Amino acid sequence: MRGTADRIRHVISFEIVALSIITPLGAWVFGVPMLDMGAVGAGAALIAAGWNYVFNLGFDHALARLRGSVRKTLALRVLHALLFEAGLVLVLVPFVAWYLGVGLYEAFLMDLALTVFFLVYAFLFNWAYDALFPLPEPQRPAAAVPR
Repeated sequence: MRGTADRIRHVISFEIVALSIITPLGAWVFGVPMLDMGAVGAGAALIAAGWNYVFNLGFDHALARLRGSVRKTLALRVLHALLFEAGLVLVLVPFVAWYLGVGLYEAFLMDLALTVFFLVYAFLFNWAYDALFPLPEPQRPAAAVPR
């Protein structure tokens, strides 16, 4: 299982890369001033960073308990991304509506577009992260040698 320092590196790198993509892209797509999109992005990144840490810790503990390993199959990676984004939508829609002064429906549509981006981004980022920073192989006890 990943340690605290590794989880912090994961969260920070995930959010920095995401912000560098969504701030200019979101400003252009949604017709929002770059400063406002940056502020929404930064606020969302702080919320998402906390959720990222808590969710991944809980998800890994659940995998370890249910499967005996935190290694993810393709299906588990898809489930991981979907569950992560669903939880984030519940928190971010009211935040976006409040900050940008738009209705909940408009904020939901904006968040839906960002969710589609982040579903793909989270899948690819986490896959790349696991390749760049692989988990060590679990230590198995040596088999007893018959005498």
